[in-house]
Amino acid sequence: MTIKQQLECATQDGGGAYAWAWNVLLITVGSLVVAMGLKAIAVPHNFVSGGIFGTALLFDYATGLLSPGYGYFLLNIPLFILGWLYVSRRFIFYTIYAVVVATLAFELMPWDFHIKQQIYAAIACGGINGAGCGLVLRSLGSNGGLDIMAVILNQKFNLGIGKFYFAFNLVLFSAASIFLDIDQVIASLIVVFVTSVVLDYVLSLFNQRKLVFIISEQNPQIAETVMSLGIGATYLKGKGAYTGQEKDILMTITNNVRLKRLEEIVFCADPDAIFIVENTFNVLGSGFSKRKIY
Repeated sequence: MTIKQQLECATQDGGGAYAWAWNVLLITVGSLVVAMGLKAIAVPHNFVSGGIFGTALLFDYATGLLSPGYGYFLLNIPLFILGWLYVSRRFIFYTIYAVVVATLAFELMPWDFHIKQQIYAAIACGGINGAGCGLVLRSLGSNGGLDIMAVILNQKFNLGIGKFYFAFNLVLFSAASIFLDIDQVIASLIVVFVTSVVLDYVLSLFNQRKLVFIISEQNPQIAETVMSLGIGATYLKGKGAYTGQEKDILMTITNNVRLKRLEEIVFCADPDAIFIVENTFNVLGSGFSKRKIY
């Protein structure tokens, strides 16, 4: 089986109904939370949330021609096409579902938290949005919008995702300063900042490292595929206690996000493989966490 075939096999929902249901659950809950934060807090205070939804909100504030939910969906259509061509079909299917849920929830649900103080509203909106976005990104899809474009630019041109978000939002908030009061622009910046902090927290909450040992007759093939994904691997010498046969044991370190895909790669290559996972909370050096110097 070639590397391409292994990757194609691993991109199928090898976890069956449970994996599919778990992804849909994460996306549904996360998209509803995002829509709730925007509809119940951002819109009543004229906040701009950043990204594509922020663009749709600003267009609505400035012109009143198109509801933000529908505007968000329309702006995502060309990005769906790009994602279909340059990322993967499964990723785009999940992403389309996330955008549809967020759009319908935003348009149909009469949410309003009636928060009076602008600063409280900005913090609450950012916290809710960050939690919702984080839940969606823990799935195999995304929230659409800039998430799609950032992944493409990072893969094709090695452009840092953070840099792309910063550049886009810099242009967006420069435009917002023309149509909104300066207090609303500053509050919107607080929304974006809190969103990013909470998002990072949600993504790292259950993201401890995983130490994986793989025992298989196909380890050279598995190792080649694993390394093509940017995951390092090491061979350890082993010897069967019963047979006395020497064999190479593949060891690698990954995280929760990549663990399921790694499992799919291994068992697509060798259904009889042994896949051992250990939790490890502190990995230092060689691309992992850096040692703290006090």
